[in-house]
Amino acid sequence: MDARPLEERKETQSALNSPRFLISRLSALGDTVCSLPAAVSLKRAFPDCEITWVVDRRFAGIVECCSAVDTVLPIKFSLKGIPTYEGEFEAALDLQGLGKSGLCIWKAKAKVKVGYHWRREAAWLFSERVMPDPTSLHVVDQYVDVARSVGGIMDRAEFCLSPKSEDTDVVKLLLEEHGVRAPFVVINAGAGWASKRWVPSSFAAAIDDLSNRGVASVLIGGKAEGDIAAANEVISNCHSKPQNFLGKTSVRQLVALIDLASAHLGGDTGSTHIAAALGKPAIGLYSITRPERSCPYGQISRCLYDPGALANIQPDAVKALLKEVLP
Repeated sequence: MDARPLEERKETQSALNSPRFLISRLSALGDTVCSLPAAVSLKRAFPDCEITWVVDRRFAGIVECCSAVDTVLPIKFSLKGIPTYEGEFEAALDLQGLGKSGLCIWKAKAKVKVGYHWRREAAWLFSERVMPDPTSLHVVDQYVDVARSVGGIMDRAEFCLSPKSEDTDVVKLLLEEHGVRAPFVVINAGAGWASKRWVPSSFAAAIDDLSNRGVASVLIGGKAEGDIAAANEVISNCHSKPQNFLGKTSVRQLVALIDLASAHLGGDTGSTHIAAALGKPAIGLYSITRPERSCPYGQISRCLYDPGALANIQPDAVKALLKEVLP
């Protein structure tokens, strides 16, 4: 890593003509969203810079919706398909800290290679570790710290995430076909781990309460068996059935759907971070993860946390938060 003081490096870099930066963050959905401010901070410091982002093709839609990124390289990672790049980068950033994300900057010619402080596998072989500032409690701010180490500028994270107009048009038609009109709330009952899923009957109670107040509910999620099973169990407990959009949208269309919604309700899952990045009220439910680190960015006041179990979070508390944020 360049040992010169940060200000000296920034002065040198600012004199460059269109510096280039490489970011490696392959997955997953929420983590990719949380990494976007690192790119924005580089763009703030170097408005004419070119930012290239290597990402798992399943989540490329997120990066494509970020105006700070110039080139998106979707990949299906394999040892035989490690990306190669033309020219030299001012810096290459590994924001994931895995062997595969490290390998994605291995072949890049870059003056500096830096990486997220939490490393697994052999990530330490490919970049210099950047320790977060003591005040950076949220993972978003810790990713930004990596960008700051090479001259990025940012006091409060910005995501520069917005839907593509063509995706908004598709989602509006989908909503119309299912009779969904504003206001509506997107609800994600799924999560990567079963222990991160709120009780289906509790979700149903919140959905029924919304319906009684004239607010529609749209269930979102992926095609994984766990997500589908969780959604079906929620629906079976509802008196007023929500619309089930699981598997009906691409990642980019999911961004558009959440952008059209009035609020988002979910546990520790990726779509919650999309909502926060879009500036939508995001109510998060947490138990095994600390909201201080992983809540919807800037919305910890809208999070409910019980270290004992998610089941301890009562529907009335969620209803009250939804009532606060809805028009």
